[in-house]
Amino acid sequence: MRVIFLITAGLVFSALAKSQSTNYTRYVNPFIGTGGHGHTYPGATMPHGMVQLSPDTRLEGWDGCSGYHYSDSFIYGFSHTHLSGTGVSDYGDILLMPMQGQVSPDQKIYGSAFSHNKESASPGYYEVFLEDDGILASLTVTPRVGFHKYLYAKDENQYLVLDLKHRDEVLRSSIRILDRVTVTGMRLSKSWATRQYVFFVMKFSSPITNYGIWENDQLIGNNLQAVEESKNLKAFFSFELGGAKELQVKLAISPVSVEGAKKNLMAELPGWDFNAAKAEASRVWNEELGRIDVKDTDVIKLTNFYTALYHTAIVPNINMDVDRKYRGMDDKIHTAEDFDYYSVFSLWDTYRATHPLYTIIDQKRTLDYIKTFLAHYSQGGRLPVWELASCETDCMIGYHSIPVIVDAYMKGIRDFDANLALEAMKISANWNHLGLPAYISNGVIAVEDEHESVSKTLEYAYDDWCIAIFARELGKLDDYNVYMQRAQNYKNLYDKKTGFMRPRKNGGWLSPFEPREVNNHFTEANSWQYSFYMPHDINGYMRMIGGPKKLESKLDALFSAPAQTTGRDQSDITGLIGQYAHGNEPSHHVIYLYNFAGAPQKTQSLARKVMREMYHNAPDGLIGNEDCGQMSAWYVMSALGFYPVTPGSDHYVIGSPLFNLAEINLEDGRSFVVNAPGAATNGNDYVQNILISTTKSLRPTNWPNGYLRHSDIIGGGLVTMMMGNKPSNALKNMPKLDIAADNPDLAIVQNPVIHGGDISFKNVKTVRVEAPTKGSKVYITTDGTAPSASSIRYRKPIRVDRSMTLKAVAIDQNGKFSKVSTAVYQKMEHDWSVALATAYEPQYDAGGPDGLIDGIRGSVNWRMGNWQGYQKTDMDVRIDLKKISTVSAVTAGFLQDTRSWIILPREIVISVSADGNKYKTVAVIKPSIPVQDLAPQVWNPEVKFDTEQARFIRIEAKQFGELPSWHEGAGGDTHIFIDEVNIK
Repeated sequence: MRVIFLITAGLVFSALAKSQSTNYTRYVNPFIGTGGHGHTYPGATMPHGMVQLSPDTRLEGWDGCSGYHYSDSFIYGFSHTHLSGTGVSDYGDILLMPMQGQVSPDQKIYGSAFSHNKESASPGYYEVFLEDDGILASLTVTPRVGFHKYLYAKDENQYLVLDLKHRDEVLRSSIRILDRVTVTGMRLSKSWATRQYVFFVMKFSSPITNYGIWENDQLIGNNLQAVEESKNLKAFFSFELGGAKELQVKLAISPVSVEGAKKNLMAELPGWDFNAAKAEASRVWNEELGRIDVKDTDVIKLTNFYTALYHTAIVPNINMDVDRKYRGMDDKIHTAEDFDYYSVFSLWDTYRATHPLYTIIDQKRTLDYIKTFLAHYSQGGRLPVWELASCETDCMIGYHSIPVIVDAYMKGIRDFDANLALEAMKISANWNHLGLPAYISNGVIAVEDEHESVSKTLEYAYDDWCIAIFARELGKLDDYNVYMQRAQNYKNLYDKKTGFMRPRKNGGWLSPFEPREVNNHFTEANSWQYSFYMPHDINGYMRMIGGPKKLESKLDALFSAPAQTTGRDQSDITGLIGQYAHGNEPSHHVIYLYNFAGAPQKTQSLARKVMREMYHNAPDGLIGNEDCGQMSAWYVMSALGFYPVTPGSDHYVIGSPLFNLAEINLEDGRSFVVNAPGAATNGNDYVQNILISTTKSLRPTNWPNGYLRHSDIIGGGLVTMMMGNKPSNALKNMPKLDIAADNPDLAIVQNPVIHGGDISFKNVKTVRVEAPTKGSKVYITTDGTAPSASSIRYRKPIRVDRSMTLKAVAIDQNGKFSKVSTAVYQKMEHDWSVALATAYEPQYDAGGPDGLIDGIRGSVNWRMGNWQGYQKTDMDVRIDLKKISTVSAVTAGFLQDTRSWIILPREIVISVSADGNKYKTVAVIKPSIPVQDLAPQVWNPEVKFDTEQARFIRIEAKQFGELPSWHEGAGGDTHIFIDEVNIK
C-alpha cells in the first residue's frame, strides 16, 4: 500500500506537466462517424470554431445532415459551415469548387468524383484528390477563416466556382467583385434555422483574369461587378497560375457584416503561408486534446478516445466576430462585453454528459455558454432549447439549458447574474406551449394534451428539480417549494400494475399498452427506454417501486428483453442491448443506475461492453448520431471511469475506467489523475477497491463509495481504482436522491387513475377510480366542477349511462391534495358500427374502428391521436347505419402533412348498399390540395350525390403511393390519415 501511495502521489504532486512532446492529434480519425448514422464531417475546423470547411458529398436525406457520407464517391464542393452529428440538415454555406474544362453552374459538372484512397484528414486539415480534373485540394482553417490550396493538373482553364445557392433555401444573396483579388458577398438562408446570415470576404493569391456571374443559372455578364438581392447566385473566376499551377484562397465569414468578415480575415490570417496555418491549427488542436492525457499501448483505444474528445470540442461554435459583435436572437447586432458568444446548442443531447465534461476540462467556455444563454433570454424572451445561428428551432423537448446552468453553478462556476438566470428559468418553465399548461395544472401531460406526453412530463420534472435546487442556493424558498413539488410529477406516470411509465389518457391509462412500442407518446424512444428517467429522484423512484432489488430486477429485465421494438420505425433507436438503446440519448445514464441498486458490478460490466462494442475506429464507428458531442462525451467520461447521472448534483457515478492511467489537466494548472492498475488488461472490468487523495489530504484514504465528488476532481488529486476480473462489493455507498424523504412536507399525492376507457361509448360503461398513493382517499364530481373534501367520496365503481365529465382528486391522511384527474365521457347519438376491409396502423387507431364515427375530431397535431392511419394499403371502410336510411352526402376529414409522409389520397370513392353485398358508386373525388403544399392541414370534403336509400356506406381511399423524388423520404410509402365521418 505504501508503494502505491508513493507512486501515485508522485504522479500528482511532483508538478506533473503536460508533455509538450505528445502528439495527441495523431490519434484523431475525423472519418469516425462519417458512415452509418453518425452524421459527422471529416473537414477542417478549429476547437469550437465558426468555420467548418469540409467537402459536401450529399445534398439531401437523413444521412446527409452533415453534408458528407462516407459511402459517397462524388464531391460537389467545399462549403464553410457544417453541423456535427445532428438529425436535421442545415448549414453548408458558401461553397467553393475548383475545376478545369468547360465551366458550368451545374453541380454535377463542376463537382468531381473522388476516392477514399486519395483522401486524408487530421484535426484542422483535410486533403482530397479530385479525379475528374486531377486537382489536389488541401484545406485548413483558423477559427473564422477557411484557407484553401488547389493544385491544378493543367495550366489552362483554371477555374474556381462560387455557389451561393447550394443546399438550403436562399432568401437573399449578393456578390460583389471589389478588385482582381477580392470578392465579398452574403447569404441569408432558411432551413432548420429560419434566418441564417453568412457574410464573407474572399481573397485570391493570384489575380482574376476573367469572371462571370450566374443568376438562376444564366450568365448575366462577364464584367458585372455586383449583383444584389438575388435568390440564386453563382460565379466563376479564372486564373493564370503559371508553372506552379497553385491557387490559394482565403475566405472569412461573419454573421454580422462584410466588414466583420474583413476584420476576421485581417486578425486571423493576414498572410499566405498555408503550411504555417496548417501547423498552427494542429498546435491548437494538440493543446485542446491535451486537456486529458491517457496512457495506453493500444493505438485503436487511443484513437477511439481522442476522436471522441475531438468530437466534443467541435461544437458549440464561436458566433461573434473578432470585434466582439454578434447577431442576437432579436436579429439585432450586439457587442459581447465580458463573454464570448456561441451557437449550436443541442441541449437535449449535450446536457447529459457533454456539458458536465466541460465543467471539468473547459470552465472558461462553460461560463461563456451560460452568458450566451442569458443573452438569448434577454433578446428572445426565454432560454434556448435547441439554438442554431441565433434562431430557436424548438427541436426536441424540455428546457435543458437550465441543467447546464445549474450544473455549472453547483460546481462553482458562478460568475454570472444568478438572479437573472432564475428569472429566465421560471419564464421558460411556465411558457404557454408544448404541454406545459397541462403539466403545471394537472401534474402530468396526457395524450390528449400534447404529443410525446410521457417524455415531456419526465424531462420537465427533472428540469424543475434543477430550478428548485438553484432557487434554494439563492435563498428563494418559495420557488424551491413550487419546483420541488413539480419535480415529482413523474410519479403520475408510473403504472404500478405494469411497472412502466405509461401514457395517461382520459384520466386513466392508454390501452392497449406495449412497452416496446415506439409511438408519438415518447421522444425517439419507447416506455422501456423512458421508464428509468428520474435522475433527480432515484431513491424516491426505488422506494415507489419496492426498493433497490426491484430496481436491479427491472434493469436486468431491460437488458435481457428481446432487442426488437414495435410500432413506428425510428432510425434513432440503435445500439440495442435488450431494450437499452445506446444509439440515442434517453438511455445514456441507465447503465449507471445499477450502482444505486447495490449492483455496481453490472454497471462496470455493461459500461465496458458498450465501450468495446459500440465505438470503433471506422467510418461507421458510432452506433448512432454523434449529436454535437454527446455520443462521444459518454465514451470520454465512461473511459475515465465515472459518469454524470444527475447533472446539477456534485457527484459522478463510478463505472469502469478503460485506461491504466488518465490525467485530467485542469485550467488552473493542477491535475486530477485516475490511476487504474490492470484496467487495460482484458477482462479486468471490475473495481476491487478505491483509494482517493486530494490536495487537502495527501495520504490516500479508502473510498467505499460508488461515486466521486466534483470538488475532489476539480481541486486536483488522485483516485486509484484497483481493477480485477471478478466483481467485488467495494462500492457500497451512493448519494441519496429522494425528494419526498428529504422534504416530507413537499411530497406529492399522486393523481387518481380513472379506469373508464375512451371518451365515446354507446350504451353503458362502468368506471373505476384508483388512488396510487397509499392511504389516500378519492373524491369525485360528475358535473365538471373541481372536487374537494366535501365532494362525493368514491367507494365503488360508477355506472355511466349519459355524457358527463368526471373529475377525481386524492387526499392523503394529512389533508394534502393531489392534482385533479379528469375523464370525459360522450354517449354516441347513434348506434352505427364500422367494419374495416383493410387494417389500420396499430399506433394510429383513432380509438378503434368506431373512432371514425365517435364525434371526436383529430387536430392538425396528429401526434396527439384521434386519426386513423393506413400505410402500405388503401383504405376501405364500411359503415353500417343499422337500418335503411335516406342518404345524400358524406363528409370525412383527411389530413395532409407532407413532411411527415401523410398525403391526401389520390382518389376517394363513395359507394352505397342496401344489403352490404352489392354496392353502387355514387361519387368519385380527387383532392384539391397538391402534395407540394407542405403546410399541415385538414381537408374536409363534403361529397354530395343524388338521394339514395341505403344502410351501408363504403368509403375507399387510394394511397398516393411512393413519396416523390424531391421529398426527403423519396421512395417511402405514404400514409392516409382519416378521421370523423358524417353521413347525411
